[in-house]
Amino acid sequence: MRTVTIVGASLAGLYAARELRAQGYDGRLVVVGDEPHPPYDRPPLSKDFLTGRADEDRLALTDAEETAGLDAEWLLGVRAQGLDTGARTVLLADGRTIPTDGLVIATGAQARRLPGALTLRTLDDARALRTRLTGGPQRVVVIGGGFIGAETAASCAALGHDVTVLEAAPLPLLPQLGPEMAAVCATLHRRGGVRLRTGIGVTGLRPTGSVTAVELADGHTLTADLVIAGIGAAPNTAWLAGSTLALGDGVLCDEGCVTASPQVVAVGDVARVGGVRAEHWTSATEQPRVAVANLLAGRTLVTSRSVPYFWSDQYGSRIQFAGRYQPGDTVRVTEGELSDEGPGDGGFLARYERDGTTVAVLAVDRPRPFTRARRALGRPLESATT
Repeated sequence: MRTVTIVGASLAGLYAARELRAQGYDGRLVVVGDEPHPPYDRPPLSKDFLTGRADEDRLALTDAEETAGLDAEWLLGVRAQGLDTGARTVLLADGRTIPTDGLVIATGAQARRLPGALTLRTLDDARALRTRLTGGPQRVVVIGGGFIGAETAASCAALGHDVTVLEAAPLPLLPQLGPEMAAVCATLHRRGGVRLRTGIGVTGLRPTGSVTAVELADGHTLTADLVIAGIGAAPNTAWLAGSTLALGDGVLCDEGCVTASPQVVAVGDVARVGGVRAEHWTSATEQPRVAVANLLAGRTLVTSRSVPYFWSDQYGSRIQFAGRYQPGDTVRVTEGELSDEGPGDGGFLARYERDGTTVAVLAVDRPRPFTRARRALGRPLESATT
């Protein structure tokens, strides 16, 4: 291959560039990113960056020395607008075209928006929100009790704001953790001084002067100085409309991250690998190794099945989860203490069991026991494909 193009200059795109060079590719490498910023770390945006404990220089994922070593052409601040798979050409929004022999799609996902509400997905989002939060105590309503919503609510509370979280489900993080452990997350909100209202939807936002009326499905209205929507994300695939690639809640790939075209692979939040799209940090960092190996080989030689892992920092506690939860799993606390008031001072470790086998583990403030339990679940499994 003379030219490989990576569309997406965030975590997954950077890891793909690293893998290409590490696996011996020495041709032309082009990295396209719609944001003007070099690759940066997103998890701190809702935590240390939002509260002012970390500045932008702490977010950088690479430095000048590594960037030079990658020997790539970085086209930042320009959006990919189309893909001609027949001509093997990436079309850019500024009119330029990039003929390419191989393509890595790493365009990630974008926040689902609610008119009248701020979101927190990008550095520019975080900059705007941090500025708004420095103007003295405000009434903040966070719509969505998932990871971004919960972390943002915790940061707002730490800054002294009056915070209400609205979650349509009966408990926050219910699909990810199940009812027993989702109830623990609800306890963390209450202990952090945040009002949590569950089982209620939002029908609309209505600006009224300097405040916003949040209209609820039960007919009530909340008044807020600031409304933040954390209602999930959608994969960035619009630019691929009209190409020959199969799309459906992401770019459809086999278990080796390879699309129907062997010269095109997808990684990270945008990739639906083997029927699963996982918006986790580990997907963005582990998938590129397999995807690049298959791209350079021109066919699927290796596959990867990682044990899903994610973490979240909320109200001074670190929540870590690994594995796959299914409704009906039995959950047992095997270390530490957990009561109706929430985790004890030393946190706890819980195991999810199915048919007598541990299939997932969750810890609150027990990082070392969690690491051991996570290892026991199994490392990424690779298999040769003939």
